Amino acid sequence: MHTERISDIIAHFIGYFDAAVEDARMRIAYTEGKVALDSRDDAPDLAALDPDFASKLLLKDYDPGVRHVLSDEDLAGGGRHVPFGTDLQLAINSLPGADAGDMPSHHLPWDVPAPDAPQVLPIFIGPGSAISHITQVNLLQDDDYFDMTGTGAPPLDMRFVVERVTAYANEAEAYTPFSGYERTDSYEGLQAIADDAHTLKEDLAESGTTSLGIGNAVDFVAAGDAIEGTVVNGAVVEEVPVLDDFLPDRGIAAPPEEPVSEGDSATQTGGPEDSLEIGAGANMVANIAGVTTTGIIAPVSAVMGDYHQVDMITQAYVYSDRDSGPEGPLGKSAAEDAGTLAFNIATFGRSSLVDPAADTASDESSGDPVFPTQWRVSVVEGDVCFVQWIEQYNFVTDNDQMVVTTTGCETTILTGGNSAINFAGLLGLGMQYDLVIVGGDVLDMNIISQLSVLYDNDWVVGSGSGGADVRSGDNLLWNEATIHNVGANDRFETMPDYIPETIQAIEDRDPGMPKDLAHDANFEGYEGLNVLYITGNLFDVTFIKQINVVGDADHVDAVAKEVLAGAGAEDATVTIGTGGNAVVNVAEIVDYDSFGDTTYLGGNLYSDAVLIQGGIIEDDDTQPQPVQNGLANEVIAFLDDDAGGDGGTADGVINAGHDLSWSNATPVDVMQTAVA
Repeated sequence: MHTERISDIIAHFIGYFDAAVEDARMRIAYTEGKVALDSRDDAPDLAALDPDFASKLLLKDYDPGVRHVLSDEDLAGGGRHVPFGTDLQLAINSLPGADAGDMPSHHLPWDVPAPDAPQVLPIFIGPGSAISHITQVNLLQDDDYFDMTGTGAPPLDMRFVVERVTAYANEAEAYTPFSGYERTDSYEGLQAIADDAHTLKEDLAESGTTSLGIGNAVDFVAAGDAIEGTVVNGAVVEEVPVLDDFLPDRGIAAPPEEPVSEGDSATQTGGPEDSLEIGAGANMVANIAGVTTTGIIAPVSAVMGDYHQVDMITQAYVYSDRDSGPEGPLGKSAAEDAGTLAFNIATFGRSSLVDPAADTASDESSGDPVFPTQWRVSVVEGDVCFVQWIEQYNFVTDNDQMVVTTTGCETTILTGGNSAINFAGLLGLGMQYDLVIVGGDVLDMNIISQLSVLYDNDWVVGSGSGGADVRSGDNLLWNEATIHNVGANDRFETMPDYIPETIQAIEDRDPGMPKDLAHDANFEGYEGLNVLYITGNLFDVTFIKQINVVGDADHVDAVAKEVLAGAGAEDATVTIGTGGNAVVNVAEIVDYDSFGDTTYLGGNLYSDAVLIQGGIIEDDDTQPQPVQNGLANEVIAFLDDDAGGDGGTADGVINAGHDLSWSNATPVDVMQTAVA
């Protein structure tokens, strides 16, 4: 009975719900497809169906010979415009008392010049300026503390390394006079740099300076209107050194040539070898920049003002590589180490880009020569500026302190092997014209400033360092700069009279090309000329500044294995590497000045080329001292969980290096906050 009452309630609810839904739909039941049709009047018959309908228009077949081409005048507009319906307009104007201004004027969708309207030269908009400012900075701090003995050796204060590299960088300022400029793209700022370069070149050339007279390992100066060839550490060479031939061996920090797949497994035959290999250096720090700029190029150009060409390279390196041991030379192979190599490499080149097909065609052509009859003119009001300003910085410290010993097994410790790399490449593709006219001055300036600083003083001490194979040298400092201009130095000629006439014709919008311009021998074979007129100045400036500062002062305390209980065999192999650093600056500028061999000049020609190379070798004898506030015992206990010193028989690999910084301005060593 209870179930029936529930069913009854549900049935009543469903019925009520259905009625509510239908009420919301404003109807009680469906129409079942019946639609009430309203009475509608019949549509009237079309006029075209009237038998009396007639049209005077006759359909004609398609005529493919009908052609209509709009001229530049039609699109750009020019002259007096004729309103639509000329006959009607003239008839109204002839009526007595009629005012043509009261009548609406209907025009065609495009402007149609009147037959008697004067022709006007259409002017197009020229290219704008392009300015690039790039700054790349790497800050890498990888100062490690590592103790395998559990003796709690006090950490050393290595802050003096930063003071030394800062002093070395300041000492090299005499060889990098243009490194202090701040990036700019204004007329005043760029002109001030060009004036300073011209003054420096004039002073050096007049005095015949070939060195700054400081008495360093490398001290070379060259200044003149142009410099050609390659100079390495102050000596002219025929063959440019290759960087790959001098890169140091990074030892255990070198990346594997072939990556190990997941399925591969390492196998070892025989028992473990008692060996210890340490890599505390092998840092790779590099700034690489390449700029190729075309800007605005043409086979023929005309400069109404002055033309100033500046090519300047300044290079300097400073390093200190004084390695100390308990008894003079470090280890049995210290005398065989290659030591530190440093290079300043500067190359100035120039070439011409002339189309040989044009000369061949003119020589083999027969009949009357062909000269242009039309021209297309683009105008830029004001200055045009192409600036590529690149600054790259690397600041790296890898000051490691280790207390190590053999353990009866194979042990590898890597606290170096850091990489900090800045890379920048710019390819500036500009517009090409047949003739470029500059109403003001032209400044074409290329400057490269490079500085490399390395502090690699190492200390290998302890009773166990006597039989160790210590490799503390094999460092490389490399500054390489190249400036290559495209366009001959002897392409400048006196300004012809028709260039000012051409400028006046452009300003007057005279569609007629000056006759002397059309018959210039440089334009023989052209049907038309594409001309660019810049009313102001033209600047094409590329500035590259590269600075590398590396501090790699390592202190290794090799404890004799007899100190530890159960140390193992007497023939343990110990290899300690604290060098192998590479500090590299590479910069190249390829500047396309002209695609031809003619530049008309109305003002003066200034050409400044300067090369300064400096190399400073320091012999710092500062000794690291213990930190006044040493580590607490709790910190020492946390860093060393094996107070007994029993290394066991398992192989150990400790990797505190391989930090990689790629234009990242933060410390990237995840362990440095715990072990620094």
